[in-house]
Amino acid sequence: MEALYILFSFINLFCIFKSISSKAVQLTSENLDDHLGNYELVFMNFYADWCKFSQILAPVFDEAADHVMNKIQDPGKILFGKVDCEADSSIAARFHITKYPTLKLLRNGKLTKKEYRGQRSVEAITEYIQSLLKDPVKEIKEHSDFDSIQEDKKTGILYITSIDQREYGVFKKVAMDLQDDCQFFVITGELAKYHLSGHRRIVFKPAKSKLGENDKLYPLMDIRYDELSAWMTNHCIPLVREITFENAEELTEEGLPFLILFHHKDDKESVKTYTAEVLSQLSADKGSINFLTADGDKFTHPLHHLGKTRKDLPLIAIDSFRHMYIFPDFKDITVPGKIKQFVNDLYSGKLHREFHYGPESTAKSSRDESLDMSQKIQSDPPESSFKKLAPSRNRYTLLRDEL
Repeated sequence: MEALYILFSFINLFCIFKSISSKAVQLTSENLDDHLGNYELVFMNFYADWCKFSQILAPVFDEAADHVMNKIQDPGKILFGKVDCEADSSIAARFHITKYPTLKLLRNGKLTKKEYRGQRSVEAITEYIQSLLKDPVKEIKEHSDFDSIQEDKKTGILYITSIDQREYGVFKKVAMDLQDDCQFFVITGELAKYHLSGHRRIVFKPAKSKLGENDKLYPLMDIRYDELSAWMTNHCIPLVREITFENAEELTEEGLPFLILFHHKDDKESVKTYTAEVLSQLSADKGSINFLTADGDKFTHPLHHLGKTRKDLPLIAIDSFRHMYIFPDFKDITVPGKIKQFVNDLYSGKLHREFHYGPESTAKSSRDESLDMSQKIQSDPPESSFKKLAPSRNRYTLLRDEL
């Protein structure tokens, strides 16, 4: 027994030493923003010391950091960061961490929607990070290269005489951010001269269109990162997207709660109003929630789950992948701050509490007074409908290899 105790003590000391000597950086409230702004990629491990899965992942994450950092000597390229969610709960709240350990990625200071859900091994993490650092922009030098542009994908194209120019670096940086949502190409040399003479430097090609048919031209001649990123993001990833049975699996895989407008198929006005208010009130929340519209004539099951029918459209609901909550009155969406507060109340737990006890202004008296038990204890909110459309857990390493 004594020998076993000594062995475990040695293992713990070894893990502590590895953690201290690792190239992974401990992120705190004091240094977080400085680090996020200084690296192209930040790979973050959100953990809790008491969580056994966090304990198992810790040395794997540290070793992966060492492997990657030893191969990539470029300063400012990649940072492996660790966040103790118990010690720095404000960071955990900022990134909406709901389970331990959680692995998230930031590109150029922006949180990507997809968490890392691959195998949690040194090899898999190293391969994942290296794949993210590859140049996502393909160069077109000859007419035959145009065949590599897939017409069914959204596309960003830069026309430039040489990739040695500063503008290419800016375009590449934007492409790194959006490579999961668009394909990117650079057209150089003689092929680019015709377009450059017409001041056609950057174009966006919508999916399912031929090059030149429905292209949208970047309106500015001076190519700067912030402006180009905002313009290209707006085209590659509309803030408000439509959910269908075809893309529901892909959207649920992003792991973010849904804020959904259910509307009649021909009701364009409610979609327009909803989109405008999301843009106005919720743009800053795009990394923590998905803004969607749904054809209520098709998605009747979630409505039934909420105790509603097509007659109640349009209506707005949140699906947290655990429960569903209804926004009280669609007309109130135009009230400044109303829909913003509804989203905030999800993360604070207020929606769940108020479902059971009513508005918090009366909740305390409702709990303290001797009421009929049927009034005090209600059933849980409706269960999530859309989590059933998520990818099967058996498709991933979650049950076998992921910690």
